[in-house]
Amino acid sequence: MSSFLVSATGSLAKEVWERKNAMRETIFMLLLLGFAARPMLVQSAPEGLWQGYDGEWRHVSSQLIALAEATPEEKFAWRPAPGVRSTGEVYMHIAMANFYLLSVTGPKMPAELKEGMDKSVTSKAEVINWLKRSLDAVKQAHSAVTPKDLARKVHIVDRDATVDGMYLRIIVHANEHMGQLIAYARMTGVVPPWSGN
Repeated sequence: MSSFLVSATGSLAKEVWERKNAMRETIFMLLLLGFAARPMLVQSAPEGLWQGYDGEWRHVSSQLIALAEATPEEKFAWRPAPGVRSTGEVYMHIAMANFYLLSVTGPKMPAELKEGMDKSVTSKAEVINWLKRSLDAVKQAHSAVTPKDLARKVHIVDRDATVDGMYLRIIVHANEHMGQLIAYARMTGVVPPWSGN
């Protein structure tokens, strides 16, 4: 009888242990799934990501405009050190580069765009106007190009390139300075609107 009790008690203890272990594993898996599924349910990719050149251009354009609009007027004159571009100068540099690089592919630069405007245009409204015009010019020009146009050879500074290479340079340049402007914003207490904090 005592061996039966020991055997029954041992079986019962083993069964209780297996059930607790199975329950722990189930809870762990549910928690793991819950944490893994949360980002999929809560977050969605920003507009334009993974949608080719035009989608990526919409994405960087919307971020540049949103950040410029969120930046107070007085912060457009801020620069991190003497001799370094101010916030407004970076935006104007982007606008002027967009028009210049685009002109290498064919479209003419605006007649009123003059050398030195990256320093002389300082008001927030004017800077944003030039920025929007340049971003839209790239968008419109790119939407009209054909695959044959993209393969066309062009010459810039000291080398040959293609129209496609020029568009790649335009979008890389815009994203490069977007990173710079995010750093400027954070250094001056401006929160990028899409970041949430």
